[in-house]
Amino acid sequence: MSKAMEPDLQSPLGRTSGQAGKEWSHPSDHWLRGFVIDNRAALGTLGVFIFMMAVFIIANPTVFTTWYLYSSVLTTLPVALFVVVPLVFVVTCDEIDLSFPATMGFASWVFALVVQAGYDPFLGIAAALVTGTLLGFLVGSLVVYGGLSSLIATLGMNFLLRGLIQIINEGRSMALTGLADSSAYKIFSSQLWGIPVQVFWAIAFVVFSALLYNRHRFGAQVRAVGDNPDSAKQMGIDVKRVKVKVFVFTGIGAAIAGTFSVMINFTWWPTAGDGYLLPVLASVFVGGTPTWGGIGTVVGGAIGAVTVSFIQTGVVAAGLSGFYVQFFNGLIIILSLLGHKWNQARYR
Repeated sequence: MSKAMEPDLQSPLGRTSGQAGKEWSHPSDHWLRGFVIDNRAALGTLGVFIFMMAVFIIANPTVFTTWYLYSSVLTTLPVALFVVVPLVFVVTCDEIDLSFPATMGFASWVFALVVQAGYDPFLGIAAALVTGTLLGFLVGSLVVYGGLSSLIATLGMNFLLRGLIQIINEGRSMALTGLADSSAYKIFSSQLWGIPVQVFWAIAFVVFSALLYNRHRFGAQVRAVGDNPDSAKQMGIDVKRVKVKVFVFTGIGAAIAGTFSVMINFTWWPTAGDGYLLPVLASVFVGGTPTWGGIGTVVGGAIGAVTVSFIQTGVVAAGLSGFYVQFFNGLIIILSLLGHKWNQARYR
């Protein structure tokens, strides 16, 4: 055997000297495979959405090939996104927040009161954000420092705040027709190129939240706390403060959602936010955020919100009664939880 053909005993697997300079890589190291593995939850949700839309288009192509339908869904979709995304942080922390519907109603009520009093809508938006922040801090403090179950405490706060709204307003709504002429409406709730402007604000919020969740220290702390709070505490993370922050973030998101809801309808209703409880929870779990904490996906939650938003339209357009909507929402939640449970070993 010539010297050139002799194996190089210093290189891995006895490669020849001509092969020694080449790096060996496992097929799983390919960037595309790594991307799919890292984002399998969001991609799975996207696949479900594409399949669902294909079924709807086949069932009623006349309805689902017109822009009017999509424009209608995009008008209200951002309201759900502003709540779904912060709730991903809460669920990742191994907690739950069922008070966000009442927070939406309460913060939007404050916004409506400020606008009705003749003040600038921007001042109303600021007041709503402060209200949402304070309510989020109150809810978080009850859960974290009061030692209460997040499920029971937030459900109780939802009833308490909603009851307070009903007692004071006695079921009366507020019409805010003057909002249409304000600069706040033109910036936040008009149309650009035939697309509702609130969609762009919602996309910006999702991008910001995704970066906060995946690239910022706070997101890493949220995942660590949800995975193992004792280990997170030993790492120097203030577990209680992190949990309070995620409830505050949810309160802020709910305030934004409630404000956008009022600007879209030019009316504040005492029941504002009530109809979002089940769809928002469905969006979070369908989007790939499991219930056991430590794991979540902001982008998946956003795709889940889009999926759930099209369910009602698709069910009605397919010729079924609107009574089927809640059935399909509940079915999607159960099936998604079963899917996450089956896939739990892969996540862990």
